[in-house]
Amino acid sequence: MTALAWVILGLVLVDELLACVAAGVVGASMPAPWLFVWLLPVLVVAAWFLFASPKAPYGGPVVRPVVKVLVFGLASLGLWLVGHHSAGLALLVFSVVVNGLAQLRFVRAAAEAAA
Repeated sequence: MTALAWVILGLVLVDELLACVAAGVVGASMPAPWLFVWLLPVLVVAAWFLFASPKAPYGGPVVRPVVKVLVFGLASLGLWLVGHHSAGLALLVFSVVVNGLAQLRFVRAAAEAAA
């Protein structure tokens, strides 16, 4: 079970990176792409660091899940709005499945043991 837990946690990391990539894609579609293509991913990373990461200084039992839903939901919505409908839907489904699996007891135990 430990190997499966680490695979799931690895997929959670991939999901977080995909949200950053989605923010960059959305930024490239904005009026000043030279600014937003790097600014939006930086905002995603900053929000994740401050509120959603396991050691977030401002995270909590309410704030952490809300920020996660906002990050993944807005990344998916952004892809949808700039015309990448399949990618937006795929990111949303992947995010829900992977983060749902990350809530299983053995996965959370593996993550807590590593912290």
